[in-house]
Amino acid sequence: MKLLIVGGGGREHALADKLRRDAPAATIFAAPGNPGIAALAEPVSLSAEDVAGLARFAEDEGVDLTVVGPEVPLAAGIADLFADRGLALFGPSAGASRLEASKAFAKSLMRDQHVPTAEFEIFTDAGLAHEYLAAGDGPIVVKASGLAAGKGALVCDDRQAAAEAVDALLVAGQFGDAGAKIVIEECMVGVELSIFFLTDGEVAVPLVTSRDYKRAAEGDAGLNTGGMGAYAPAGIPGDADTAALVEEVRSSIALPVLEGLAERGWPYRGFLYAGIMLTDQGPKVVEFNCRMGDPEAQVVFPMTGSNLVEPMLAVARGESLSDWQARPENGTALTTVLASAGYPGSYETGFPVDIPVDADDSVRVYHAGTALRDGRLVTAGGRVLAVTGIGEDLGAAAGLSQAMAERIRFEGKHWRRDIGWHER
Repeated sequence: MKLLIVGGGGREHALADKLRRDAPAATIFAAPGNPGIAALAEPVSLSAEDVAGLARFAEDEGVDLTVVGPEVPLAAGIADLFADRGLALFGPSAGASRLEASKAFAKSLMRDQHVPTAEFEIFTDAGLAHEYLAAGDGPIVVKASGLAAGKGALVCDDRQAAAEAVDALLVAGQFGDAGAKIVIEECMVGVELSIFFLTDGEVAVPLVTSRDYKRAAEGDAGLNTGGMGAYAPAGIPGDADTAALVEEVRSSIALPVLEGLAERGWPYRGFLYAGIMLTDQGPKVVEFNCRMGDPEAQVVFPMTGSNLVEPMLAVARGESLSDWQARPENGTALTTVLASAGYPGSYETGFPVDIPVDADDSVRVYHAGTALRDGRLVTAGGRVLAVTGIGEDLGAAAGLSQAMAERIRFEGKHWRRDIGWHER
């Protein structure tokens, strides 16, 4: 069997690790991959955004299954191109990927499908947005509608801050075209939970629950980032039934959204992420993603005991998942992201990285932003590594992750030591 992974970050390294374990005899390619993935898959010198080049490669190599990691090629229509050429690809079409690529579309779809989410309005005109803000008070969230690398949601403590956020997006163009349309929504209060589904467009099979940490600093302070750590499985504070919550999210959130997309001619096939806020009124959607999360993938995949190659291939072929269930592994996984100094703001790269050699499979170091220069591993991104510890409980997993995080060396390294504080 030949498999192709599209992408080159920490999520794709975790995916390569999972697929290598599930299909040890397979030939695995990664485009473009990274130095960590190179130990598991053969790198291909193609950008994840070169959808035409990727299709040619898959055709020429006789690839049996392509799995897309990042959202940009999905939004660009890689699934549509592969389908036109009769190539099996796991991931939603460009139309279905609007669920992530356009927050305005996603919010409107949720409203139409009666899916619980924050109250919102959509704007392209700054003046009208300011009028809307002036009519209320209290905290608010201003979101760029388009793809903004996980940094397009601005949580504002008051209306003055919200007004400044509106001007930053609609007037100053902080996120370019991604911010030319914005969503202004109420700031929901509660604990967040990440729930991923593997879906054929009709059946939605939940994977192990997880929780990620977006803020840069400990205590959930600082700027929003692409994610500073995560753990799985994640529960609900108190004595609530997590399994019952997952079923509620599946039936009242995931399935209505899938039905709405199918009715619009965009059947959704792939990973579906539902970011959930556990509010006093019940679970509400923060956002949807059309792929696995990062860094959630670095804990969800290690905690998934079921072989994923078979169901992903079935979905890519247009077959049903009605007979498949995801089996979780025992224990807990927790990942700590090691970031460059200054991230999520400006940062320098090119600093040497030293990772201790450790044969213990209870600690896995996933490369997110590294490169090889003159044979030396160096930093090449804001989030450099994700260090996943796997233990019998959350405390053990956190201890393993943090111990390795301490041992890894590169200039300017910063990381959160409180990942998992909700349940520790």
